[in-house]
Amino acid sequence: MRIASLFRPDYERYDGVRPINVYLLRLLFVLMVAFVATDAWNTILMHEGPWNHREAAAWCMWASYSLLAILGVFYPLKLIPIVAFDILYKLVWLAIVAYPLWRTNTLVGSPAEEMTYAFLWVVLPIVAMPWGYAFKRYVLNRAPEPPRGAPAPSMATA
Repeated sequence: MRIASLFRPDYERYDGVRPINVYLLRLLFVLMVAFVATDAWNTILMHEGPWNHREAAAWCMWASYSLLAILGVFYPLKLIPIVAFDILYKLVWLAIVAYPLWRTNTLVGSPAEEMTYAFLWVVLPIVAMPWGYAFKRYVLNRAPEPPRGAPAPSMATA
C-alpha cells in the first residue's frame, strides 16, 4: 500500500473514509482496551466491601465501554458512536469540572487533577474521528456517496 493511498477516501472498503482514519480508530480502540479495561476490571475484580453506588456505576460504565472497544478493533466504523461518546463525556467533564478549577488556579493539588491529565488525551479520538462520515452517517442518517466516476461501494468491511 502506498502512503498516499492512506489519505485518499476508500469507497470500496471503508465507505469513503480514509484508511488512515480507520487505522487510527483501530489504534484508539486497542488503547481503550489496554488502558481502560485494565483499570476498570482490576478495580471491579479487586474491590472489597460495599460499593459507593455512584463510583460503582462509573467503573461499570468504563468496564462495559472497554468490552465494546474490543468490537471496535474489528468494526471501527460501526462503533463510531462509542468514540463520539468518549469525546463528548470527556469534553463536558473538562468544561464543567476542570476548567473552572483551572481558571481559579485551584486545579493543581485538587482531586480532579489526575483525571484532568487523563482526559486531556481526548485529542486522540478527536483526530481519529472521520468527522464527515460520522456526520453523514449518524446525524443525517444517510450513507456517504462516492464522487462521480468513483467505483461503486461494496459492503463495507470496517
